[in-house]
Amino acid sequence: MLATVMGQGLIGLDAHPVRVEVHASRNVPSFELVGLAEASVRESRVRVKSALMQVGVDTSECRIVVNLAPADLRKTGSAFDVAIAVATMSALRVLPEDAGGQVLFLGELSLDGAIRPVRGVLPHLLGARARGVSRAVIPRANGREGGLVHGIDVRTVETLGELVAALRGDIVLPLAEETQVAPRTSLVHDLAEVKGQPTARRALEVAAAGAHNLLFVGPPGAGKTMLARRLPGILPALSHEEAVEVTAIHSLALPSGVDRVALDRPFRAPHHTVSEVGLVGGGDYPRPGEVSLAHHGVLFLDELAEFRRSALEALRQPIEDGHVTVSRAQAKATFPARPIVVGATNPCPCGYLGDGSGRCRCTPERIRSYRARLSGPLLDRLDVHVVLPPVCIAELQKGGGGEASAFVRARVEEARQVQLARFRAGETTFAKNAELPLSCLERVGAPDDAGSRLLSAAIGKLNLSARAYGKVLRVARTVADLDGSTAVKAAHVAEAVAARALDRPHESHGPGLRAHSLS
Repeated sequence: MLATVMGQGLIGLDAHPVRVEVHASRNVPSFELVGLAEASVRESRVRVKSALMQVGVDTSECRIVVNLAPADLRKTGSAFDVAIAVATMSALRVLPEDAGGQVLFLGELSLDGAIRPVRGVLPHLLGARARGVSRAVIPRANGREGGLVHGIDVRTVETLGELVAALRGDIVLPLAEETQVAPRTSLVHDLAEVKGQPTARRALEVAAAGAHNLLFVGPPGAGKTMLARRLPGILPALSHEEAVEVTAIHSLALPSGVDRVALDRPFRAPHHTVSEVGLVGGGDYPRPGEVSLAHHGVLFLDELAEFRRSALEALRQPIEDGHVTVSRAQAKATFPARPIVVGATNPCPCGYLGDGSGRCRCTPERIRSYRARLSGPLLDRLDVHVVLPPVCIAELQKGGGGEASAFVRARVEEARQVQLARFRAGETTFAKNAELPLSCLERVGAPDDAGSRLLSAAIGKLNLSARAYGKVLRVARTVADLDGSTAVKAAHVAEAVAARALDRPHESHGPGLRAHSLS
C-alpha cells in the first residue's frame, strides 16, 4: 500500500516542502530509500526499522520503498526519521490511512523508539507557517524553540509509542508552551567595573545607541577587551522578532543538545586563527558563520591585526549589506548578518607605541607593515575609531568604578526609541541610525549651517571617502539623539569627526596615535 506524509528540507534558513512517500508490499524483505538523500538520511532506514520494532511493527517480511520528493532537492540531516516512520506505519495499515494528514513531522529516532531533538526546528516551523501549514509535531526537547512561533499548532512528542497513541486518537499530544523572551535580570559584565577610559566608555554608548561598528586601538592592558565584553549589557533587550531571528540561526548551527533559544543578545568572540568560512559561513552544504551567529548582537574581533587578511576582507560585504550569501555547487543560502562589529588592536607589533613609557622599539617599517594588515576599505566600514591611553595607577587605586551599565542602557534605549519613532513615522527606512541610507540621512541627519561648515572642513583636511562621510553623518545623528536634539548641530558633528581617529594623518613613529574626546 502507498502512504504519504509531509516532511521538509532546509537549505540555509529556507524551508522546502518534501513529500515522504512510502510503498509497502509483501515481497522479498528490503528497505530502500531514494530521493537524493545524503548519508544521514539514508541511515534512517536502520533507525526507523529498530524504532518500529519497539512499538510492535515488524517489517522483516515487507519490501518498503521510501521516496523523498522532489528528487532533485538534496536532503540532509536526521529530521525525516519521524515522517518516514509515520508514513511506513500508514502504508502497513498500522495507522489509519490519513493519520499523517496535513501535519509536519520532525524528529530523529533512536533505536529504542525515543524521539531526539534535531537542528533547524525553528526555521522549519517558520517556513511551514509561511506555506500555510497549520499543525506540526516536533521533539519535546525542541519545545522551547517551537514555543517562539505563533500562528501554528505545535505539538511535542517524546517517543514513537506516544506518537502512535496520539495518531490513533488515544491521547492528545501537549502543545509547545509559548516561550517568553524575558529581559535580563543580572549582568555578568558591568560597566561599573571599568576604571578610567571616559572616551572609550562614551564611544561604547554611541555605538550601542546607533548600532555602529567600533574599533579600539591601544596598548596591552588598556581595557579594550574589558570594554567590548560589556557592550551587550548596555544594548536594549531582544524583541520577540529579533529573538526568533537569532534563535533560527542558532537552531541551524549549534549542536542539538544545546538550548538555542536566544534570550540575550549574542556575543561572539572567535579566535584570530578563524578561517573565512568559520567567520562568514560556508562549507559543502552552507552553514552560518560567526558574523551570522552574532546577528543582533556583538561580534568581537580581538587582536584584529592578527586575523587572516582573507578572513577580514570577507567581512567587508556582510558589514555593508547586513547579510551573507554563500554559493556552493550543491546549494546557495543567505544568512542575516547585522551584528555590531567591535575590533581591538595594538598600535604597533609590540603594542607600546605612544604609551609614554618609551618601551616601543618598533621601526617605522614594522609599524607601517603592521597597520597595513587592516585595509582602508575595512577601516572605512568601522564607524567609530577610539584610541585608548594606558590606565594610570591613580585610576586603578580609586575606590569604586564608573557609571553602571543599567544607567547607560537607559540612555541607549531612549535613543533607540527616538530612531524607532522616526521609522514608524515613515521618515526613515530603517530603525537604526547605522543602517540609514544617504537618502534618509539628508532628511533626518543633515547638520545645521555651522555643522555643515565644520564637516566640509573636516572632509577637506582628512580626505574622507564617500563612505566615511556617510559614517560621520550617521554617528552625528546618533550623538544628537543621545543629546535629545532634533537638529544635528556643530558639536554633534565635531564629536563624530573626532571618532574617526584613524583617518587623521599621524607620524609613523614617535608619539603615535593619541586619544581624542568623544564627549
